[in-house]
Parts: sequence; C-alpha cells; structure tokens
Amino acid sequence: MKKWILFLSGCCLGVSCRQQAPYYEESGTVFHTYYRIKYQSEQFLTDKIDAEFQAFNLSLNPFNPNSILAKVNRNEDVEVDEWFATVFNRAMNVSAHSDGMFDVTTAPLINLWGFGFERKDSVSPHVVDSLLTFVGYRKIHLENSHVVKDDPRMMLNFSAIAKGFACDVIAGLLEREGVANYSVDIGGEVAVNGLNPNGHCWRIGISKPEDDLYGTNTQMNGIVQLCDKCGMATSGNYRNFYEKDGTRYAHTIDPRTGYPSRQSILSATIVASDCMTADAYATACMAMGLEKAVQMMEGLSGIEYYFIHSTPDGQFQVNCSKGMSAILLK
Repeated sequence: MKKWILFLSGCCLGVSCRQQAPYYEESGTVFHTYYRIKYQSEQFLTDKIDAEFQAFNLSLNPFNPNSILAKVNRNEDVEVDEWFATVFNRAMNVSAHSDGMFDVTTAPLINLWGFGFERKDSVSPHVVDSLLTFVGYRKIHLENSHVVKDDPRMMLNFSAIAKGFACDVIAGLLEREGVANYSVDIGGEVAVNGLNPNGHCWRIGISKPEDDLYGTNTQMNGIVQLCDKCGMATSGNYRNFYEKDGTRYAHTIDPRTGYPSRQSILSATIVASDCMTADAYATACMAMGLEKAVQMMEGLSGIEYYFIHSTPDGQFQVNCSKGMSAILLK
C-alpha cells in the first residue's frame, strides 16, 4: 500500500515570493524491500513511478520468473534490454577494478548460503568447490545483446548493484518530468538531487553497525549532506546474516573462497555520481577488507568512502576519504 504525504515548501526570502510546487512522498514495497521517494512537483507522479518499477521488475528482478534476468539464468534465448546491459557492463567494470572481489556470477554460492533467490542443499567443502568451477566474471560476456556463458550452469545475481540502479532509474524518470529536487530511497540505497523540503541539502544517515535484521536500528554513526546529484549506498553484514550452530554467516560472499567474507569492515558507505556505482563498490569493499578497500578507493576519482571497522579489542573505528569528511554533518 502506498502513502501520500504532502510537504509544503517554504517561501523565498524577500517582500514577496512566487508560490512554489509542493513536495510529495511515495512509499511502499518493491523487490522485497521498502521504497521512499520525495520529490517537488506540480502533481503526483504515482502512475509513472509504478510503471517504471514494473518495467524494471521485468528486466532485473531475479525473483520474477518472467524477467530477463531469470530467463538468462535459465539459459533461455533472450535478448537483453538496455537496463540489463547497463548493469551488466558496470558490474564487469567494478569486477575488474576490484580484482574480482565484486562478482555477479556468485549467484550459485549466494543461493547455497541462503541469501539468494533459490535455496540449495547443505553446505560442504565439496559443494563449494564444485560451484567455484563455474564462478568468475571473466567466464561470461555480452555479445549482440545476448549473454554468452562459458558454462551453462552459470547464474547471475545483481542484488548488489540493481537496487542502486533502480534508484537511478526512478531519479531519471523524475528528471524527465522536470523534477529538480528529489530523494529516491530503495532499501537504504539513495539517489538525490537539489534540496529537501526545508531548502537544505539532503541529509542521509549512516547507521551504527549493530545487529539489525529487521531494520529497526535508528542510531546514526554519521550524517552525510548531499546537495549535488549523486548516489549513496551502504553495505553491512550486520543487516543481512543468519546464525546456525553458533556460527554467524554474513551475506557478503568472497568469490575466491566461496565462503562468507570475514573482514574487519562492518559497514562500507560509498558516495558516487550514481547510485549503481556506489552500490557495487560498497559490496566490493566489504569483501576486500579495510587495507585493500582503502587502496582501491583512493585510486578512483569522484568516489568517496566511509568505512566503519572493528579493532582487535572490539571497538569501532571510522576510516573515510577527505571528500567524505567534507560533506559529513559536523
């Protein structure tokens, strides 16, 4: 169910001012998570937003058996659309920059560990090793709008990049409708532009890395101020994990080993020119570990990072870029 909440924008300074368009809010669920969209417009854009979500659902939702992604995973002869190609190509680019630590072909492993769109048998070293034989971003490519696999057993999971791209897609729709001020939040990944209803930069919180399976943690470790068009994404194993026989299993899979990654980084927040890029690099950093993640991010231009990591004595520490420090609310 959607909710509509009207925000009235403030009047401009001076003796008189022209009435400004109101801010609207759309909210609901999509892709097994929530969305909240705030935008300044002369009218509701509900129907157009819904239509864009439905189109996205038919392209990149792995839970939808009729989506292009699901058909690719079933090895059906399907021509991919522009959205699929955009996400696929960016995923390959991030894979190359992260030395394969971001890899959308880990779908069989993600399913095996219980974090994907299928549930497999019990985990064993033999099963993990067998799956690793057909995992690897260099074993798959696009050719004439068709996905070509080295092994037909290969499957794709875009969960670490598609949600961010969905934010960009809705942001693009709003811009085509003449919206200059907006915030698109889908499951914690955010695309923004312009100003909020109070006439200030958008303020996005970075949660403290505490166990938060149900998304109820409201304690913030920091607040980022975003004015320019950009995307922000946070990946944290404290949000998506399960425990079995006294062992915690986190959702970030190390493509090299096939096992859940165990690194000192508790959460990785990335700000980039688009949310798709931020989403992918946040996941890559979680898998890489602090030292390698910092080294990679410092080598990229126009991308800022904020890492919360644990120390040997169990304390939290923050490591962030100079650019990120400049946009943190003091």
